[in-house]
Amino acid sequence: MKTAPFISLLSTSELAALGPGPRPGVKSLATLQEAVDAGLDEAQVEGKKADLIRATIYLWHDHLDAAHELAQEVENRDGSYVHAIMHRREPDYGNAKYWFQRVGQHACYAKLAVEAGKVLKQAALDRLEAQLMPRGQWDAFGFVDACEEESDSSDASRGSALREVQRVEFEVLLSFLVSGVAG
Repeated sequence: MKTAPFISLLSTSELAALGPGPRPGVKSLATLQEAVDAGLDEAQVEGKKADLIRATIYLWHDHLDAAHELAQEVENRDGSYVHAIMHRREPDYGNAKYWFQRVGQHACYAKLAVEAGKVLKQAALDRLEAQLMPRGQWDAFGFVDACEEESDSSDASRGSALREVQRVEFEVLLSFLVSGVAG
């Protein structure tokens, strides 16, 4: 299944904030609904999978309430993952960790560790890399902690790297939701 039409919906003038937003350059809910509907029709995706694709795209565009409504209705690892990200961005870090605990070890984590590692190596943020990927494995709780720490930080390079890692997370998750393959 082609992921490009869905991934292209993550294109915005600015990366998503670690918090709730809003930020300039995001698409309206109505615009997104039309674009996502067209992609889902073309890809012939329905049901819970379609809801999670839609929720992930809404979440990227700072429509947290709409994303939450969709994600909370999907009671599996994928639904819990989208739900956890929504609470992390809200920010409700404790609730995000609750939902990440329900996720367990997600199929996306191996690919996410590789791609996030590239971002952090390029940014030369070894301590952050160790926090997010101890022993080379993605740590969703470490990312929640890093986002919470960032809310009290003035380190622009660290904040920028975290937002880039979040972009990678959205792309990896969205690709998985569309294709069923994590890498």
